[in-house]
Amino acid sequence: MLEDAMGRRFYYLRLSVTDVCNFRCTYCLPDGYQGKPDQSFLTLPEIRQTLTAFAALGTEKVRITGGEPGLRRDLPEIISAAAQTPGIRTVALTTNGYRLAERIARWRQAGLNQLNVSIDSLDPAEFHSITGHNRLPEILRGLEAALAEGVSVKVNAVLMRGLPDQLASFLDWLKTTPVTLRFIEVMETGDHPAFFREHHISGQTVKQQLLAAGWQAVQRRRDAGPAEEFWHPDYQGRIGLIMPYSQDFCSSCNRLRISSTGKLHLCLFSDGGLDVRPWMQPHVATTELQDRLTALLRHKAPSHLLHDGQTGGTQNLSIIGG
Repeated sequence: MLEDAMGRRFYYLRLSVTDVCNFRCTYCLPDGYQGKPDQSFLTLPEIRQTLTAFAALGTEKVRITGGEPGLRRDLPEIISAAAQTPGIRTVALTTNGYRLAERIARWRQAGLNQLNVSIDSLDPAEFHSITGHNRLPEILRGLEAALAEGVSVKVNAVLMRGLPDQLASFLDWLKTTPVTLRFIEVMETGDHPAFFREHHISGQTVKQQLLAAGWQAVQRRRDAGPAEEFWHPDYQGRIGLIMPYSQDFCSSCNRLRISSTGKLHLCLFSDGGLDVRPWMQPHVATTELQDRLTALLRHKAPSHLLHDGQTGGTQNLSIIGG
């Protein structure tokens, strides 16, 4: 079992397969992707080796992230590799929804269970302003297609000051839409400290509004993400809040991250990744990668240092998928 010095157990792996993204979200890549799209991202055999090692150490859930993972042509094969790994019960994917409607059936057939789609506003003009794309109707059609395929759907929205109708419009939508909307607090990154200072709002303000309106807390599963979720009998959808600046946020941490270039990140905001790619090679015994992961996990810190303005090596969220 993957367990750190604080006794936290890690059932959940976030696996980045690329850091390339074709959107230009204001809080992440306002100038577009500036990296090297031809760099050597993890290969399918390396991914299989990694999945096998993590599953043998108790990992039950894998989330495939980017950048935008849909930009990899072999994404169905990656999903299938995760779904076919003994011990992996849930295969999830985070996407910006690009060409989702035409792709979701193949992803579902490959073994996808859960889908997270980023939609920061239901207003087409605001959506365009945030992402640089006029694709909101297309993405909403993709959500409908995913629900029709029987995929569990969540929508990620970054909670931002300056979008006064953000909560109200999503609440109206959730009356009849059976998805979980997750508001994510703006997090400070190395590239965007000014954006954080201008737009950050505490999710606690939304939590108090929800509780006052009769929303009730959902019990958290051991392989769940970091969101506090709430339900209401009058709504088909749910709301989740990801609040990394709240007290004791890190005490329930249950996830580790592998970057698209084979680095283990013990925290989203750690100083840098720990290179484990040499142990991901198919000719290396899986037990060697397991031993390496177990040894490195001893160095996981009790908490991030976001409260002190220390963002570690995370320059922007596309690097390891948030």
